[in-house]
Amino acid sequence: MDTAAITNISAYEAERGKPASSKNHAIIERNLLIMLSLKLSAKDVLPELSLNINGKERIPDLTIYPTVSFTPFVDETKMSEVPLTTIEILSASQKISDLTSKSGEYFDFGVQSYWLVIPELRSIYVFSSPEKHEVFANEEILKDSSLGIELDLKQVFVEKFRLE
Repeated sequence: MDTAAITNISAYEAERGKPASSKNHAIIERNLLIMLSLKLSAKDVLPELSLNINGKERIPDLTIYPTVSFTPFVDETKMSEVPLTTIEILSASQKISDLTSKSGEYFDFGVQSYWLVIPELRSIYVFSSPEKHEVFANEEILKDSSLGIELDLKQVFVEKFRLE
């Protein structure tokens, strides 16, 4: 194991097993959270939820569930219930292969779709299986048939989300 890599990991990265968010990452996550919550009002869009996938902890940037109940005094730190969709946003310090390899884990867990967001290319890869995906970029309309949703990407890749 490369000990230099270990000493360069922040406390956040060590605890969460993933890089800390950058400004662009956080803006895109916020925009997607707002847009998806508005479009999918009957579903629950949750950020940074820990999933227990066959004994491994995975923390996607966003998960979409049919419904999740708020239950005071009965909280869960690791969800074992399968979300409909998981969304990962590529961080500046991540390799794309780190996130494409996770797609197989998520589909084995039972998700219906997996989104891989690449901020620098203003693109979102929507996977319907580990081997099959569509790419939506710039100002295209993203379509995810498993969720029955369409999103205007020009609102995802902007500094300030505006309700229209």
